[in-house]
Amino acid sequence: MDKKNALRAGALAAGTTLMMLLMSSPALALTRDDGDDPGKGLSVIETLGLYVILPVVLFLVIAGLVMVLDRSRAKKDTTSSNINVKPEARAKA
Repeated sequence: MDKKNALRAGALAAGTTLMMLLMSSPALALTRDDGDDPGKGLSVIETLGLYVILPVVLFLVIAGLVMVLDRSRAKKDTTSSNINVKPEARAKA
């Protein structure tokens, strides 16, 4: 990609981002909607637990289950780890 196309792509991305930021007005978040009844906010510990610790634990549990329950590697292992290189036949002298 030459310099002109890169500049054009960068300008398009910047313009699109700027338009999206201008069209979304965060000032409207300050006014309450009809029927809006927010609960109490989360503490720092609750927020970290919900959005950091819980996904990491779920990932580790799923990855652990996949590694423990995956038995196809032993059957399909075609590397040198399962090739017998010792000779079966003995030479007679």
